[in-house]
Order: sequence, then C-alpha cells, then structure tokens
Amino acid sequence: MAYLTLAAAILSEVLATTAMKYTDGFSRLWPSMGTALGYLLAFALLAQTLKSMSVGTAYAIWSGAGTAVIAAIGMVFLGESAGALKILGVLLVIAGVVVLNLDGAH
Repeated sequence: MAYLTLAAAILSEVLATTAMKYTDGFSRLWPSMGTALGYLLAFALLAQTLKSMSVGTAYAIWSGAGTAVIAAIGMVFLGESAGALKILGVLLVIAGVVVLNLDGAH
C-alpha cells in the first residue's frame, strides 16, 4: 500500500509542477491554485507513505521518478530539447534510484 500511496504522491507532484509552468509567475489564478493544491496533496500523501517506508527509500523514489517524468514531459510536450546528454542525465537519475533501493532488497 505504501508504494501505491507514494505513486499517487509522485503523480500529484508531477501534475503540480506541470501546472506551475502555466502560472505565469503565479499571476494566473487557476494554474496557481492547481499548483498549490497539487503540492499540498503530494506532501500529504508523502507524509502518509513515510509512516510505513523509510525516508531514504521514499525520497529516492519520489525525487528520481518526479525528475524523470518532469524531464520527459518537458521534452515530449513542452518543446524542450531532448539531447543525448539530457537523456543520459535522466537515465543516470533512474539508475541512482535503483542503486539506492538495492540496499532495501535484502
């Protein structure tokens, strides 16, 4: 159940970060509200996750998955560059999360 709650927290954070792109410096009401509510939900769900998962594991997954998904959204939907170095960087972030979580596998 902790991984499902963490996945919901990550999704909420990704949606909030994406909405922030459209806030125009928090001068547009609805994207700003979406950003604030998304982050509030994300942190509430992360707090619930931390009741049954170690903070290191949860945060490694949270930050790695969030970074990778936001980078992909930027490249695929927002016209950001998709160069080899950027893709390599995202893959290294994912690899780092996997390595950090190997300690919990035994």
